[in-house]
Amino acid sequence: MGISIAVAKIFELIILVLFITILLSWFPNIKWYNEPFKSLKAFSEIFLGPFRKIIPPIGMIDISPIIAFICLSILRNIIVGFLYKMGL
Repeated sequence: MGISIAVAKIFELIILVLFITILLSWFPNIKWYNEPFKSLKAFSEIFLGPFRKIIPPIGMIDISPIIAFICLSILRNIIVGFLYKMGL
């Protein structure tokens, strides 16, 4: 049961980092080439990049993070549920 909880916490941390990156993108004064923003954006692009390539923005609204959150939540539920059923 400990591994399933740890994996669930890792997914929660990833979702939190993505959420923080999205909120920071609303502020035009953020200098994304400085640390820690550079690392934050690079980490977020690992998860958001593939969705941005598939889903174009609608006007000025980028809905790819919403789809990424949904996919990460589904993946988390599948993996954690499987680990929990295995007794891990």
